[in-house]
Amino acid sequence: MESDISQAFQEELTCFICLSCLTEPVTISCGHSFCRACLQLSWEDTQLPFHCPMCREPCQQQEMRINIVLKKLVSIARQASLMKDLSSEEHKCVSHKETKRILCVESRIFLCQLCSNSHEHRGHKHCPIEAAAEDEMERFLKQMAALWEKIQKNREDIEEEMGTKTLWMDYVTLREEMIRSEYRELHPFLCEEEEKHIECMRKEGQCVLEKLIKSEARMVQKGKELRDMFQELMAMSHEPYVVLLQGLDDMVRRSELMQLSMPKGIQPELSALPITGLTERFKHIQVHISFDQIIMFHYKMNLFNVLRKFSFGHHSKDTSVDSGGCYLACWGSLNFISGKYYWEVDLQGSGDWAVGVCEDSWLRNTNQMTDYEGAFLLVCVKEGNHYSLLTTSPVYRQYIERPLGRVGVLLDCEDGCLSFMNVSKSSLIHKYPPGTFKNSVRPFFSSGLKGRTFNPAH
Repeated sequence: MESDISQAFQEELTCFICLSCLTEPVTISCGHSFCRACLQLSWEDTQLPFHCPMCREPCQQQEMRINIVLKKLVSIARQASLMKDLSSEEHKCVSHKETKRILCVESRIFLCQLCSNSHEHRGHKHCPIEAAAEDEMERFLKQMAALWEKIQKNREDIEEEMGTKTLWMDYVTLREEMIRSEYRELHPFLCEEEEKHIECMRKEGQCVLEKLIKSEARMVQKGKELRDMFQELMAMSHEPYVVLLQGLDDMVRRSELMQLSMPKGIQPELSALPITGLTERFKHIQVHISFDQIIMFHYKMNLFNVLRKFSFGHHSKDTSVDSGGCYLACWGSLNFISGKYYWEVDLQGSGDWAVGVCEDSWLRNTNQMTDYEGAFLLVCVKEGNHYSLLTTSPVYRQYIERPLGRVGVLLDCEDGCLSFMNVSKSSLIHKYPPGTFKNSVRPFFSSGLKGRTFNPAH
């Protein structure tokens, strides 16, 4: 009768997935319980809804709640097994014929009471094996949790690098079309320069693409190594306490070292190649813009923080000065509805900045940080030592070298289009297609530096 009860008790503490004693048991919505690590691996590549591995009932959310009662019962069962192992002849001290119930923390070996007081171990830190087992198991589970976070981060990095690779190839193709269009419009006789420009851009684009492919391969390899380590930790977590206590240090150390060297993604960028006479052509239509309407916007999330998140993804920490939501902005007093105009904006070393044109309706829009309709901007955001250029309406990443001095803005109200130029490099940054806007617009400039006094007009 007692053996039947013991067997039934043991079955209830067995994970359906790994068929071993539950480790950090979690319960899901259907009521079934599994090892946390087993369930994480089981659901890792599954799309919603998740299903219970045992009854197949759908779980709308990936909820894993620690089952406190089961965790306590597992602890009792493991401690009972530990006491049984320690009472065996194998774990009796050869010299003193006493049961080894003390762990020497420094040497990771089991000692009897007399050995712990010997000259060899007297200066070492000692702990009762029963208490050490529980503490080390918690340490082991924390290491598994940390490793699992790295696995998930690595997975996100791979997806991001794959996405960047696709965006990069599309960008290089679209930029080639844009550059050819610009040459046809400005310099139809500079065929030789145009071909050299395109050839240089293609070579640089291919070189960056190869780096992205290698970067993705490194991340995939790292992901395999992390998973192998995680499965090794899982296997160790199911071992009896007497085995786990003596083998834990080395395994945790290897896991920690593996997590230190995580491959980082590539920040792709094309060089700002010059186009002969690009900005000089517009000197006769250059106007002076008076940015006299300056205001401090106060939003929970400003446009720079949102675009930083868009550009740098889960790596973004919102480390800029204006992370609280404030940013400085100003716009021109003139409202353009017809004609063609060119002006230059001095960036003055700003970290986060936005330049372009906007409709009055956007300036009055309280949802500026998420709604860019009516704002046609070139935006630069900074994250750590990295910069990213984007354009709005729609939001699009510009993989081109950022301008460091002045940005030229060409507004063509007749065609409803807008161009941005790197003045010092005589290079085209981006050109909106004709028909981009139909309403009147006014020049706009913004800085992410709260409280900064600036005069962006050239």
